[in-house]
Amino acid sequence: MNSHAAEPGAGSISHSAKFSAMIVYVLFFTVLSESVFNVSIPQMAKQFQLPPSEISWMITAFIVTFGIGQTLFAQGSDRYAIGPFMMFGLLIYMISGLTGILLQHSFALIIVVRAIQGVGASALKALTLVAAARYFSTEYRAKLFGIFISVEALAVAAGPILGGYVTSTLHWSLLFLIPLSLLPALFLCSKLPKMSQVRNRVKADLLGAGLLTISIALLMLSLTEWQWHYLWIGLPAAGAFIIRMKRAENPFVEPDLFRNIPYVVLLGISFILFGIMMSVIFLIPMMLSALHQSPADRIGIVIFPGAVCSVFFGVIAGRTTARRGHRPVFYSGFLLSGAALITFSFISDQSIEYIGGSLALFNAGIAFVQTALTETITRTLPAAQVGAGMGFYGLTGGAAGAVGTAAVSSLLHAGALSAPIIPIVQEASAFPYSNLFLILFALLFSAGITYSVIFRTRKGTILKRPN
Repeated sequence: MNSHAAEPGAGSISHSAKFSAMIVYVLFFTVLSESVFNVSIPQMAKQFQLPPSEISWMITAFIVTFGIGQTLFAQGSDRYAIGPFMMFGLLIYMISGLTGILLQHSFALIIVVRAIQGVGASALKALTLVAAARYFSTEYRAKLFGIFISVEALAVAAGPILGGYVTSTLHWSLLFLIPLSLLPALFLCSKLPKMSQVRNRVKADLLGAGLLTISIALLMLSLTEWQWHYLWIGLPAAGAFIIRMKRAENPFVEPDLFRNIPYVVLLGISFILFGIMMSVIFLIPMMLSALHQSPADRIGIVIFPGAVCSVFFGVIAGRTTARRGHRPVFYSGFLLSGAALITFSFISDQSIEYIGGSLALFNAGIAFVQTALTETITRTLPAAQVGAGMGFYGLTGGAAGAVGTAAVSSLLHAGALSAPIIPIVQEASAFPYSNLFLILFALLFSAGITYSVIFRTRKGTILKRPN
């Protein structure tokens, strides 16, 4: 490795309020794009006359490129100056937004634009974190990372409100213009100081990233279209990715990570939990629109309190984990999320106020579970693999969200879930939603049992950091 981190002062800007505000500003509008389109999905489905299995690609296209891109841009930051590199991401992000306005009448082209927008957003998300790590002193950086968590949660909370308002009063396509809010950041990025460091000249594994992207995309196609030939094509692509991972000098994913059994088990649990989370985020707006005829702005208002709970309980979860450890936090979140999913199943055709309250309960539980999982995963990794391990953990979350959304959207359109199971659910149109929430609860239960079995030891010896 021919690189070394710059010390604070060697190109750092330490406590600069201007640049820390710029980073927070960029991060907010980047994360906003992840959630702002969710409440407009029902209206888009009506406009293009598409079933949920196809309209879900509006979300999944962004998630896949956003997850893959973060890893690539983080690796590229070792070879290129962050300022110009971030400007490149900003340009992709903004130009793709303008293109989305022009191509709004073609759903196929919108999916392409949304995927490109995910690439731009991934650059900004990855590079803001790298910039914080490189440009600020250790003490100030810890405070900044704490601010990042709150800003991301706030952006997720603001997304449904803004998306609902724009969709109801104007038109959903105008949401593509949100990246233009970052236009002033182009000037600020040009002012970032150059780092006095020897950069890593090892090339990023673009082939490995491409094979992984193809594998995920084909898996989603097999789930949404129920065409198994996509899966048979995807399996060789996944096999080629594994071979590439083992043979490449600087692989996209480090193969040593998969020799760490606790880490691999936690990835599996994380995949299930992130898939459940994104499935609920997709299902709730669809359910509110289909069963309760709620307009987009009303949907945003129902979702907003739950998103705010993520901010509040995320802070509580972090403090509780520091004091009492990861296990009680995980189990608390597991119980809250499970209770919310069961409640969704029983009240899918009931008052939207009950649905909003249950969503707040679910988000509180997910905040606890995510915090505990993050802490648990860091304990399973050797110090030298924490960066790569956490990077792949984030990528797993993105892939799980894409696959989960594709799966539930396909099942929602299938007739197999139309049978009544919960006696108090009376509306026939509510049966698929009610049954899907039961399936999500079963998946959550399996993940919780696996966690308790694998990490059951009171002393947590399995979680001691490897040397």
